[in-house]
Amino acid sequence: MAKYDYDLGVIGGGAAGLTVTSGAAQLGARTLLIEKEPALGGDCLHFGCVPSKTLIHTAKLYHNLKSCSRFGLPEVEMKEVDFSRITARIRSVIATIQEHDSVERFCGLGAEVRFGAPRFVDEHQVELDGKRFSARSWVIATGSSSAPPRGAALQNIPFITNKEIFTLDHLPASLVILGAGPIAIEMAQAFCRLGSQVTVIQRSGQILTKEDKDLAEGVMQVMAGEGVRFLLDATVTGAKTVGGQQELLVATGAGEETLLADTVLVAQGRSPNIDGLGLTEIGVAHDASGIAVDSRMRTSHSHIYAPGDVNGSFQFTHAAGHEGGVVVANAIFRLPRKVNTRWMPWCTYCDPELASIGMNEKRAKEAGIAYTVWTEEFSSNDRALACGEGVGKLKMLLDEKENPLGVQILGPSAGEILGEWVAVLNGGMKLSALAGAIHPYPTLTEINKRMAGSWLAPKIFSATVRKGLKLIFQLKGSACNPSSRI
Repeated sequence: MAKYDYDLGVIGGGAAGLTVTSGAAQLGARTLLIEKEPALGGDCLHFGCVPSKTLIHTAKLYHNLKSCSRFGLPEVEMKEVDFSRITARIRSVIATIQEHDSVERFCGLGAEVRFGAPRFVDEHQVELDGKRFSARSWVIATGSSSAPPRGAALQNIPFITNKEIFTLDHLPASLVILGAGPIAIEMAQAFCRLGSQVTVIQRSGQILTKEDKDLAEGVMQVMAGEGVRFLLDATVTGAKTVGGQQELLVATGAGEETLLADTVLVAQGRSPNIDGLGLTEIGVAHDASGIAVDSRMRTSHSHIYAPGDVNGSFQFTHAAGHEGGVVVANAIFRLPRKVNTRWMPWCTYCDPELASIGMNEKRAKEAGIAYTVWTEEFSSNDRALACGEGVGKLKMLLDEKENPLGVQILGPSAGEILGEWVAVLNGGMKLSALAGAIHPYPTLTEINKRMAGSWLAPKIFSATVRKGLKLIFQLKGSACNPSSRI
């Protein structure tokens, strides 16, 4: 009789959990997947990436229609948005993608799927609906949820989070958003474009606080121009319901201000989903930020792993997928594979998008690394100008040896443009090779080649090179003196 029921037990059917389950089952490991929610896919599919990007695209189309005259087109008479139709489309997109994350698919791969809220009874066994299931190794991939609002004031009024915003039955006439991270900024712009009056309240003096200030301010300027109102260095000190609306008392540097809103969205960070798992009882180290793991995704019990949002590190779907792959290598192949986040990319899907890979200036300064900054403007990119999207820039950071530290892009389709840098930096490709690569014209990705070319040009066209060529090949020098044309 086998010592354990399963080779591997996985708790959580989001990006990390599904990656582990799929890999382990296909490799022949007897695998159990347990999901608390009624469907697989996790926060990203149901309340995050998929519905938000669907909404953002819809809002962009509506925004472009309202401003089509700037493209030389006749103005269009716009009707008010029926938000129920937008939510119906969001549900349709989720349903289509859900087929890939179905129980039937994972059963076909060889994994058993159960639903419910498990709790560890010992370090190899969980209890679910009165039954016990044991596994040689366990993976806790329960993800994260919207953190509760900061301060006691918001406890007095109803509010929503990302879990409710995509199923609203109508478009709020006015929306107040607490927080200014990626979720807050994406939703602020989308709802403003659809017709809501949006105010963003941020406790610090910068939106998107993990990004460089100049790029974050570039985003804020665009959104403010579209009608989003920002209150920075602001704190909600009081809140109550008045006549069906929410009244917020906000303290700012200019004094106190009262805001009325139909809906309040709380987007002040994320909290790990660890309640009810029994982690303390079995000695798995954790705190309010998440489960403690090492570079191999192992918890304080080496046979229990915790990839994804639940460990509180990089809270991205693609990071969870990467960490899930590391778990498969360690738990199934028994290979000491470690997480490599040096070139972790991410993107905030505002318009223009803000994408990043590696270190930005903020992180380089924190690490005490000397660097130089190289920039290219989208106002010099022909495709961006043709599409009326010339706002933004690309920043490249180089260390003292002129090795890349990171790249940040504020501009149209920045997340897609960043893809070339993902390949370049992970592949160890030289900047000179990127400068010499042929890009189709006109494309937005030419800005990458131009950046590399700007770095390379001073080396090729230096005074020393010019002097050498003149001596060797008897070159005659410039054919035009600008001062003689005055």
